[in-house]
Amino acid sequence: MTRSDKYRVVLVTAPKITVARKLARRVLEERLAACVNIVRDVESHYWWEGKVCRDAEVLLVMKTAKARLKALEEQVLAAHPYDTPQFVVLPIEAGSKRYLDWIGESVA
Repeated sequence: MTRSDKYRVVLVTAPKITVARKLARRVLEERLAACVNIVRDVESHYWWEGKVCRDAEVLLVMKTAKARLKALEEQVLAAHPYDTPQFVVLPIEAGSKRYLDWIGESVA
């Protein structure tokens, strides 16, 4: 296992699968992410405009390089239908060297 501070996982939710697929394709074509996993049937509970809400959503799990985060965020925010979309960045502490190298090569 290789330690790394160069790569990140980004979590983004979308209102439906068609939106998630469009976002995934867009960031992949721009080489802003190496991989996007789409997880269906996420039930989100959250505060919005003073009340607790519940919605069905789709979760995108994006793997990218730290150096590509700003461009990735700009692309997601520009293309996302939500007023305040989720864009949460998590560090990748370690991973297989081969996989981490692949992320770097894919977003170069």
